[in-house]
Amino acid sequence: MIRITDLQLPLSHSESDLKDAILKRLKIKDEELKSFLIFKRSYDARKKTAIILIYTIDVELSNEAEVLHRTKDIQGQAKIGIAPDTSYKFVTHAKNQNFPRPVVIGFGPCGLFAALILAQMGFKPIVLERGKAVRERTKDTWGLWRKRELQPESNVQFGEGGAGTFSDGKLYSQIKDPKHYGRKVLTEFVKAGAPEEILYVSKPHIGTFRLVKMIEEMRANIIELGGEIRFQQKVTDFDIRDGKIVGVTVNDKEYIESDHVVLAVGHSARDTFQLIYDKGIYVEAKPFSVGFRIEHPQSIIDKARFGPNAGNKILGAADYKLVHHASNDRSVYSFCMCPGGTVVAATSEPGRVVTNGMSQYSRNERNANSAIVVGINPEIDYPGHPLAGIDFQRKLESRAFELGGGTYNAPGQLIGDFLENRASTAFGEVVPSYKPGITLCNLADALPEFAIKAIREAIPEFDKQIKGFALKDGLLTGVETRTSSPIRIKRNDKDMQSLNTRGLFPAGEGAGYAGGILSAAIDGIKVAEALALSLEHKYK
Repeated sequence: MIRITDLQLPLSHSESDLKDAILKRLKIKDEELKSFLIFKRSYDARKKTAIILIYTIDVELSNEAEVLHRTKDIQGQAKIGIAPDTSYKFVTHAKNQNFPRPVVIGFGPCGLFAALILAQMGFKPIVLERGKAVRERTKDTWGLWRKRELQPESNVQFGEGGAGTFSDGKLYSQIKDPKHYGRKVLTEFVKAGAPEEILYVSKPHIGTFRLVKMIEEMRANIIELGGEIRFQQKVTDFDIRDGKIVGVTVNDKEYIESDHVVLAVGHSARDTFQLIYDKGIYVEAKPFSVGFRIEHPQSIIDKARFGPNAGNKILGAADYKLVHHASNDRSVYSFCMCPGGTVVAATSEPGRVVTNGMSQYSRNERNANSAIVVGINPEIDYPGHPLAGIDFQRKLESRAFELGGGTYNAPGQLIGDFLENRASTAFGEVVPSYKPGITLCNLADALPEFAIKAIREAIPEFDKQIKGFALKDGLLTGVETRTSSPIRIKRNDKDMQSLNTRGLFPAGEGAGYAGGILSAAIDGIKVAEALALSLEHKYK
């Protein structure tokens, strides 16, 4: 198989144009081309009136060796070479079952893929998820959004699928992936019902409604392979002896023996973080970010990014990625941008307000939203204790609850009023998407002063890149605090086990090793492989 990279065609090209471009680049005749598939498609929108599509194409030819030899020295737009093998290779397979079954704590993207890979290798994991199955969880989540009824163990943060279920379903990451684990993730998602386009578009996403059915399909696969999924099973104790984990207790009652445990609890399992610290498992504070959700009409973002090509079906709803280094030495950046989406209530604790963003697959809601957040540092902003970041988050979330009126309404402010430091009294052009509702106010004391100052400075700067970003009627909604885990449960690089607790494999966002669905899923695969090799070595 030959791979052509950086093959460029105009946005308006036809299907036959792509085939013709392949033939021309390889200097071959039509009959020599057996087949081709699009491995990746991205775009260059720097020139809005002439947007370019950029392809990576895998080609099967009748005379590949000859074509490679003939084209190796040709200079041109597209590069040609052997297509790498991106298929997944299992590191081992269980040869017997004379070992305690491995346990996976948490069933978000990381736990899901850790369990799936272990099951596919024959290790029959037991998954312990504190929340409910995804459909029951969806009902509970809507209960907060529609009725202001919070279920602390079943919400946006806790339950099958993890926090990524109620998100844009983004499936891209900037992490290095030399072993092509990301391809394994996307392939499994397609097998479970995701659209095949996620295998090749540059910024694939799925959306909540599709994710629900996919997660159910993957759960069924794990069970079919001998795995076991237990919902509403909260780990309440770790049995650690001589620096090794030997079992866990569930719901203060049931003891499960296991000397190989994946800890994939997500970034909001604060009570579990406290338990981990109390048990002496090594934990350290980690930087994260806080800020607001910002909403604009999606049409403004589309026009700013795509100009006359706004609304093109291939391009879809436009996104953005923005960074500003403020004069007070704070970095402000956009995070988790959701084109054509909604701002959602994402708290997991009573008496607190947390925001997040979500899109469906269609991305056809009226507003665009993203988090505009400021980086904070444990050494400066919450020093002294490994879990101090949790207290930092809780203080801001409790204040947001107060500013919202104490009913799970979120505090909000028009962008123009925020920049002028005056309370908002009425909505303008942008209709807020957050449910249960918005209480207008002045957000000046919703975040630390340094964060407010940095965001006020950043918004006009962002407007220079995205015309209309400082729209006076645009809306800020507070607060966004769960950008990433406030701790890191450190592990050894080589065997991926806890620094001081053998047999415990910290993984994913909650352990501080991922940020988003794809990177968390990849980390789950890596940890599953390390666990399987450890089991094989110990019980050979």
